[in-house]
Amino acid sequence: MADNEYIEKDAAEELKNAAEQREKKKSTTVKPKGRPSAFAQILNGDFLTREFVLNNLNYIFFVILLLLLIVAKGYYGKQLTRDVDDAQNHLNEVTSDYVEAKARLEEKTRRYRLVEKLEPLGIKETQQETKVIRIRTKK
Repeated sequence: MADNEYIEKDAAEELKNAAEQREKKKSTTVKPKGRPSAFAQILNGDFLTREFVLNNLNYIFFVILLLLLIVAKGYYGKQLTRDVDDAQNHLNEVTSDYVEAKARLEEKTRRYRLVEKLEPLGIKETQQETKVIRIRTKK
């Protein structure tokens, strides 16, 4: 009987150890509460207190400055585009005014109209052809 008692004690201890190991496995599958996820750390600001962030603060500020410059460059580009469009519209208006004024001038200074306007003053159009006088210079 002594031999049986020893075997029964060993079996009981093995069963106890197996039960303890199962409980440990169950507890390890549960997520530990010690450290929150990275997303939660960002939301509550815990990542700002870390040594890594504190050591690289100059670099972080530099990156933020570059991001601000990128945004400012975008706004500046839009403003330049708007200014170019306004200048082009103004140039088109001035060009159309020039063409209109030139057309009016040509209409008013046509040869037959000038003859009609100058006739009451006694000035008549010449019937002779125009002569060109050329002077030869010695070189």
